[in-house]
Amino acid sequence: MGKKLSVFALVLMLAASLLSACGNAGNGASGGDSPSEGGSGSGGSAAEGEIYIPIISKGFQHQFWQAVKSGAEQAGQELGVRITFEGPETESQVDKQIEMLQAALDKKPSAIGFAALDSQASIPLLKKAQENNIPVIAFDSGVESDIPVTTASTDNMAASALAADKMAELIGGEGKIAMVVHDQTSVTGVSRRDGFKKQIEEKYPNIQIVDIQYGGGDHLKSTDLAKAMMQAHPDLKGIFGANEGSAVGVINAVTEMKKEGQIVVIGFDSGKAQIDAIKNGTMAGAITQNPVGIGYETVKAALAAIKGEKLEPQIDTGFYWYDKNNIDSEEIKAVIYE
Repeated sequence: MGKKLSVFALVLMLAASLLSACGNAGNGASGGDSPSEGGSGSGGSAAEGEIYIPIISKGFQHQFWQAVKSGAEQAGQELGVRITFEGPETESQVDKQIEMLQAALDKKPSAIGFAALDSQASIPLLKKAQENNIPVIAFDSGVESDIPVTTASTDNMAASALAADKMAELIGGEGKIAMVVHDQTSVTGVSRRDGFKKQIEEKYPNIQIVDIQYGGGDHLKSTDLAKAMMQAHPDLKGIFGANEGSAVGVINAVTEMKKEGQIVVIGFDSGKAQIDAIKNGTMAGAITQNPVGIGYETVKAALAAIKGEKLEPQIDTGFYWYDKNNIDSEEIKAVIYE
């Protein structure tokens, strides 16, 4: 009997030792969060007394979002707060973005920055944030709700109206044009589509928009859509690409169809492909936002909200037209990104 008890006691001691080792290993694995992270990694829960602000973007693959990330990281370092930055692989993955938003809220952050792919789909989780006194800062793409305490973004209606003016000027005020837009669910998609369309319809009666297609911000899908447009309308004079992926798709389509110089291409955002296309003449010009400024202002506003400071409902981060005439100017070089 004594031997059996001794063996049983030994087994219990070994089990306790193993459980302790596992616990220590787990604690060690979770202790290495850096001040800011990218990709799909999102760090651990906020430590006691730490200001933690997760930033969830509409995507991660476009150079635009990398520039926003850079601005957010800069603000995090300067203001002494921990940020994480992530977004789905493509801008059509609404469900994936919602999962990321849920995971971020589960970490009980101090505030959250959010650029909605689908404004309506995100409302239930944003309400959850509001109920838990987590300030929401909308950026780039606003949210059709009064939940965000402010929105850091470009005036997309005004920016796309300027793109329409440039298109009209470059095609001589008449002819057929088309649009490739990233989506019709986000505020940026709707605002850029409507800003461009309204400006053409109200100011240029001799210009006809013959087609509007949605490519999800994916350059491959946008290429196919733009090629189909050119085939359906051989007399097409111009195409507007409403974000980086859309514009790159239009550039590729014009190149593949050997329509360089025949179709005026106007884009939105920046990135190496658009910069190269403007320099080689395939693209006439584009609207650039201030993505670094968007990232920076989002984190700055989040910290102000955490402190209870009053914020204006809109933070206008600005926009610029750039083409071969000003692309090398200091003003433009500061807001375009490769």
